[in-house]
Amino acid sequence: MLSIYPAIFYKDDKGRYSVCFPDFDVATCGDDLHDAMNMAIECLAAQIIWAQKDGEDLPTPSSMESIDPIAYSRSLGTEPPSDGFASLISVDAEEYAKLHFNKSVRKSLTIPQWLNEKALSQGINFSQVLQEALLEKVGGQ
Repeated sequence: MLSIYPAIFYKDDKGRYSVCFPDFDVATCGDDLHDAMNMAIECLAAQIIWAQKDGEDLPTPSSMESIDPIAYSRSLGTEPPSDGFASLISVDAEEYAKLHFNKSVRKSLTIPQWLNEKALSQGINFSQVLQEALLEKVGGQ
């Protein structure tokens, strides 16, 4: 299920971004806007998954009209940068968790020695190849 919450982005003088989620009272950051957006998606997915696992109700998303980057920064006791802005972040937390949060498990496999040597000589990552093949086989679920 798709969840959408507002986030506030603040750019520092080195081009990095801080990202705050007022509805969850959490923050993350990124090296640039693209990285910050990816980190915001991860942060939101994590908050939703943790709340669900703990049996907590999710907060009602604030309206974009109610989000004031300057006022929020001041409520945290910091002087806001002049270029803060709000944006909606959306994520299907369950799907995101399947792809990014699930713990890896060790599997043993047997392949011919010649194939092992050839793959090693080409620097092939066995785990990555197996994961890609399995995802293709199961339909990317």
